[in-house]
Amino acid sequence: MGHRLIHGLSGAAVFLVSVALLSVRHRGVWETARYPGLREGMSQKPEQRSKASPEGGGGRRQKDLQVHRPEGYRTEGSLTLEDIFIAVKTTKRFHQSRMDLLLDTWISQVREQTYVFTDEEDDALKRRMGDHAIFTNCSAEHSHPALSCKMAAEFDAFLASSRSWFCHLDDDNYLNPQALLKLLSSYSAMWDVYLGKPSLNRPIRASETLPNNQTKPVHFWFATGGAGFCISRKLASKMVPWASGRNFLSTSELIRLPDDCTVGYIIECKVGGHLLPNALFHSHLENLQLIPTSQLTQQVTLSYGVFENKLNVIELSGPFSPQKDPSRFRSLHCHLYPDTSWCLQAAGW
Repeated sequence: MGHRLIHGLSGAAVFLVSVALLSVRHRGVWETARYPGLREGMSQKPEQRSKASPEGGGGRRQKDLQVHRPEGYRTEGSLTLEDIFIAVKTTKRFHQSRMDLLLDTWISQVREQTYVFTDEEDDALKRRMGDHAIFTNCSAEHSHPALSCKMAAEFDAFLASSRSWFCHLDDDNYLNPQALLKLLSSYSAMWDVYLGKPSLNRPIRASETLPNNQTKPVHFWFATGGAGFCISRKLASKMVPWASGRNFLSTSELIRLPDDCTVGYIIECKVGGHLLPNALFHSHLENLQLIPTSQLTQQVTLSYGVFENKLNVIELSGPFSPQKDPSRFRSLHCHLYPDTSWCLQAAGW
């Protein structure tokens, strides 16, 4: 018992140190966005505010974000988890503090569908994930080129698979596989489908680089990568000229925006698709305590983080204390999968 307590407290300390770095990067980014039909707050990343053009610039006016999916997207097909390619983006310095948590929890339920994309070899990760641990040659920096490099690797690995859906997650996301399956079963992979949660209450405004030092203003919606997003194979196949291999990096450089913004740009500005927003995806950039406890098991993704030196986590009691389970992921996992061996050992469970 003493050993587990020490292990839990040390884990909490590692968690606080690692996510405290995020609070500096994302300080002041919480701003409430209001969409019809979307209740949760969504926020804008600092790099998006600094890189986005402050002017509308004469580009075509974007239509309001379509919240309710068209009837044509509905499907009665028998989708299974084997049809979904789940990509998790991480970096070597977070393998122990973040990836071990995911491997112990939700990845243990969908290991065969999940692939981890990182920047450096790690024997421990390789032992747990086998050939589903993809060691890219991307930089470990948290820069636009480095992030786009990993996204390109994710996209190409999906294209090489036979799966119908591509779903991207970050290493601070908890995925509920059954909720994801239920959501994707409402759509057909044979349609152009782009699902996720916007982090802005309007289309992002950027400048596309043209020859002869010219620029063109562009407007588009995008799903924040921090909450996760999913793309149908039909739509992904149309993205290939701008998203496969080094094409993704070139496209990202074209608009000088992060990887998740680049995905939205390709889909809306190059392919002619549209984001279908969904409130079941969540990032650490929103107030996670606003999600009703009774609805936690219905969400597709959840997250955790630090804001103004306070933990931003879901509101959930037991079976583990906040000291032993600061992210609340282990406690949530025990509510979803109570037969997990380490759940049965939790005091008072």
